[in-house]
Amino acid sequence: EEQLVESGGGLVQAGGSLRLSCAAAGFTFDGYAIGWFRQAPGKAREGVSCMRSRDGTIYYAGSVKGRFTLSRNNANSTVYLQMDSLKPEDTGVYTCAANSEDVCSGRGWLHWGRGTQVTVSS
Repeated sequence: EEQLVESGGGLVQAGGSLRLSCAAAGFTFDGYAIGWFRQAPGKAREGVSCMRSRDGTIYYAGSVKGRFTLSRNNANSTVYLQMDSLKPEDTGVYTCAANSEDVCSGRGWLHWGRGTQVTVSS
């Protein structure tokens, strides 16, 4: 079965750091764009960061630019989201997804993980 599995969420104080991992099972990341999304209670899901496979281009939401770093290890089909200087507004369920069209937009998000909770206390 092809799936994505996230890990690394938790509770942290404002200003702290967390590293999320997204591992692929049953398929490899080659040719997929991998993105991280988050959803806070009562709010719509938003894109946080995404990396294209073809050229390694990385996109960040303006709210996390300079604080979050996305990296990828194709050898073990794992993507990492390093989150530093966390703020309470970063709280939410973080989910990774794989886009089969290798773009960071559109409808090609073929695989989704179940999400991991990140809670930042003030």
